[in-house]
Amino acid sequence: MAVATASTSLFFASPTHQKPSIRTQLSPPSLILHRPISSHRPLLQSRRSVPPPTASAVEAVQDLSAASKKPPLLPFRVGHGFDLHRLEPGLPLIIGGVDIPHDRGCDAHSDGDVLLHCVVDAILGALGLPDIGQIFPDTDPRWRGARSSVFMREAVRLMHEAGYELGNLDATLILQKPKLSPHKEAIRANLCEMLGADPSVVNLKAKTHEKVDSLGENRSVAAHTVVLLMRK
Repeated sequence: MAVATASTSLFFASPTHQKPSIRTQLSPPSLILHRPISSHRPLLQSRRSVPPPTASAVEAVQDLSAASKKPPLLPFRVGHGFDLHRLEPGLPLIIGGVDIPHDRGCDAHSDGDVLLHCVVDAILGALGLPDIGQIFPDTDPRWRGARSSVFMREAVRLMHEAGYELGNLDATLILQKPKLSPHKEAIRANLCEMLGADPSVVNLKAKTHEKVDSLGENRSVAAHTVVLLMRK
């Protein structure tokens, strides 16, 4: 019995007859090496240290950041303008620098020219500049009752100063009353003169608001304008 016991012990102790481990049975070496890392275990970082940025690299980044603040020299720019004014009895109605006979007019800090305000905002927007309310605030007494042609001249000056000229302009007036058909050509001619543009690139449309809300009830007037500025 003693011999048999020893023989049995030697049999199981032999390295050629060891029982495979559970890890060897379930996970071949190729799978163990490529097993995905658990989400709760931190990722291994490279042992190579990243050198600190040089002074020239820092300066290059700073120069790039400063350059990005300058407006790009685009071949063309597009701007959109919108304006709306409340209509009140007894006030003059001025649209595009033209006095329009009506029993109501725009209640505003300046002359309330909804079309010129809209065109100014479109030009300023195309240039990436602040809107008309920031450049000519209604809190400034200098602009009380001012003709909107003053704002137009400044917008046109800024446009030329930036190196652009008008490509074309398309404007839409929205009001229920009065009919603008008799005045459209006078308004358009006035716009062309202020913009220094050919009539072929200035378009003006007028629409009612089908008696809907304040525009359709003759309590307000609105305008939309889109401009395309071309690089000189």
